[in-house]
Amino acid sequence: MSADDQAFLDVLSSLPGDIKRYSEDVANIVNENVDKIAETVRHTLATSQWVPEQIRPRLPPPAPSAELPISLYNRVESWVLRNKVLTTAIVLATGSILYRSYTVSAHARKTRRARRARSGGRMDVVVIAGSANLPLTRSVALDLERKGFIVFIVSSGPEDDIAIQNLARPDIRPLGVDTTDPLSASASIERFATYLQSPHAAVPNSKRHRLHLKAVILIPSLNYQTSPIATIPPSGFANLFNTHLLHPIITLQAFLPLLTARLGPTPSAESSSSGSDKKKDSPKIIVCTPSIISSINPPFHAPEATVCSALSAFTEVLTAELRPLAIPVTHIQLGTFDFAGFTPASAAREHWQERNSQGVPLRALEANPQDAESLLPWPDSARHAYGKNFVTQSSSAISTGRIRGMRGSSLRELHNAVFDVIDGSITKGTVRVGLGASVYGFVGRWVPRGLVAWMMGIRTVDELAAWQSSHSSFNSPRSGGSVRSMGSENGDEEEVGTGARTSNELFVAVPME
Repeated sequence: MSADDQAFLDVLSSLPGDIKRYSEDVANIVNENVDKIAETVRHTLATSQWVPEQIRPRLPPPAPSAELPISLYNRVESWVLRNKVLTTAIVLATGSILYRSYTVSAHARKTRRARRARSGGRMDVVVIAGSANLPLTRSVALDLERKGFIVFIVSSGPEDDIAIQNLARPDIRPLGVDTTDPLSASASIERFATYLQSPHAAVPNSKRHRLHLKAVILIPSLNYQTSPIATIPPSGFANLFNTHLLHPIITLQAFLPLLTARLGPTPSAESSSSGSDKKKDSPKIIVCTPSIISSINPPFHAPEATVCSALSAFTEVLTAELRPLAIPVTHIQLGTFDFAGFTPASAAREHWQERNSQGVPLRALEANPQDAESLLPWPDSARHAYGKNFVTQSSSAISTGRIRGMRGSSLRELHNAVFDVIDGSITKGTVRVGLGASVYGFVGRWVPRGLVAWMMGIRTVDELAAWQSSHSSFNSPRSGGSVRSMGSENGDEEEVGTGARTSNELFVAVPME
C-alpha cells in the first residue's frame, strides 16, 4: 500500500470523531436556543391577557436568593458613605465637646497656690483697689489670701479699715491711699514701696526675703442707678462719675509709678533674663467691670452703660501705653455671679398697694412692686412718658444686669480666672467670666438694638401728658412734694421740702437699687 493510500485511510478514520463532536455542539446550541425560546414563549403566554386562564401556562416560582445578611459594620459604612456632610458635622461637634470637657476638667483640677519663700513665708503681694464693702472685693480678697497671697485693700477712711478688719484675716491688710490729695497719695505709695523692698522674715531669726508685687486689681462699684435720663439731676451724674469712674481711674493712676519701677530684682539680674520671663514676672493690672448692661445698652441704664463703656475705653488706652513696658493689662468682663454667701437677705418692704396712688397700671405694678415704688417721686410727665416701659423693662429677664430666674455662676470661676491672669496662664487682653457675659457680648455685637429693646418689652407710647411748668409739677400733690437725689454709693437719700428752691428742682432722681 502506498503512502497516499495510507493518508487517505487515516482521514477516513478521523471523520466519525469529528462528525460526532460537531453534531454534539450543534445539538447543545439547538437545545439552549430551544430552551430560551420555550421560556420566552411561556413567559409571553403567561403574561398576555388575551390568552384564556384555562390554557395560560404557569411560571415556575423564583429561585431563593442566596444573599448573606449584612453586618452592622457594613450598614454603618454604607450610611456614612451616603451622608458624608452630616457625618463630618457629627464628628466635629463630638470632638469639640470632648475637647471642651477635657480642658474644663483639667482647668478645674489645676493646683493654684502662690509662691513661698524658702523659709515658708508669703512673698507675693496683690493690691485690690475697690471698696471693702463690695461682696466682689471681699470674695476675691479671701480667695487670694487662702491661696497664699498677701492682700492689701485700698482704704479711703476708717469705715474701710473697719470693714477690712472684720474679715479677720492676718494677711488681708488695709492700704490707706487718699486719692483726693495727690501729695498724700504719693507719700502712701512711697511708704508701700519701701515696705516691699524691706526684707521680711516668716518667723523670728529665720532667713529674710523680699516681697514681690504681683498684681493690682481694680474693682469699681457694681451698684448703679436705673432711671430715665430725664429724671437724673446734673448733680447725680456728677456724683456718679466721681465715685464710679473718676475715683477708680485716679486710684490706678496713683499706682502706675510703682508698677513701672520694677521693684525686686537688681538691674543686672533683670537684664540677663529673657523678655518672656520679664513679662511673666512683671506686675499685672486687672480691671473688672460688669458687661451685661454695657454690651446691649438697654433703656434706663445710662449710668452703668456710660461708666462701664468709659472704663473699657480707659483700659484699652492703658493697655496700649503699658505694652511697650511689658506690663500686661487684662480686662475681666463680669457676668452674673451667685453672691448668696456675701449678701444678707433684704428686709421685707411695705405693701406696695398702700403707695399706689399715681395711676400706674396694676398689671405693670404687679410685675415688680419694688420698681413701682420708684415711680412715685417722678413728675406726671415722666410717668406718662417712661413709666410703663420702665416697669416692663425692669421686670424683664435681665433686669438691672441680673438674669432673673438663674442664680448665676459660681465665684470659683472668677477666682480661677483672676489667679490664672496673675500667674500668667491667661495672657488674653479681655476675659469674659460669669453667666451671660459671653452670650450678651454676642447679642450686643450682632443683634439689632431695636430687636433687643422689643424683646425687653419696650413699646411705643401713644399718650403723653400735657405740658406743665416745672414749678407746678414739682409741687403738685401727686409728686409728693419732695425730691430724692442720688446720694452716696451706699444709697443715702436726701429730701428737699416743697418750699425749698434748689438747683435740682427741674430734675427728679430715682433711688439706687
